[in-house]
Amino acid sequence: MRIVIAGGHGKIALLLAGLLTRRGDEVYSLIRNPDHAAEVAETGAEPVILDLEKATAEQVAAALAGADAAVFAAGAGPGSSAARKYTVDRDGSIQLAQAAERAGVRRFVQISTMGAGSAPAPGTDEVWAAYIDAKTQAENDLPARPLAWTILRPGRLTDAPPTGHIALTEPPGPAGAIPRADVAATLAAILHADNTIAKTLELIEGTTPIPTAVTAIN
Repeated sequence: MRIVIAGGHGKIALLLAGLLTRRGDEVYSLIRNPDHAAEVAETGAEPVILDLEKATAEQVAAALAGADAAVFAAGAGPGSSAARKYTVDRDGSIQLAQAAERAGVRRFVQISTMGAGSAPAPGTDEVWAAYIDAKTQAENDLPARPLAWTILRPGRLTDAPPTGHIALTEPPGPAGAIPRADVAATLAAILHADNTIAKTLELIEGTTPIPTAVTAIN
């Protein structure tokens, strides 16, 4: 399977690329900063320099040419402004989805966040509110597209060691935390799971082995 990951230098993206290449997938990771190319290459993925905030539709479609799947793992990151939540977390995902259509890439997996799909609570920090709103708008863009899409909403992310056990449910699910490594492993399983197509799924730590939890979605 040939897979393109947008936001290829992110923590989850690096873990995902390593998992995919070790199982034999061909992975291309889109990164903005050339200085990150070596770290991406260490995962076995091919680094592709492309800034979703500046690239044209043609450039993004070209980067997806020949792919079987695209994963949107990009994010403006901690310390970024409310404006960049929209230009990266919303517009970047929409740009990638449009390019997937244009390039004939059927499978599209979007990493969102738990809390998306609902209005931020009154009094929420401006940047966090923008992040939730941007993720919600990115999610809302997908259902009308002719893509085999899946939206994954992880809970609070941690750098704890992976457990291999999760709780994966359609919303509304309980709040909780999840190691980034288990998010990556869940994404790797979802990419090959047609039963997750056209589903929005929420993910936290749990007691069910990842393959079993993914297979149980119906």
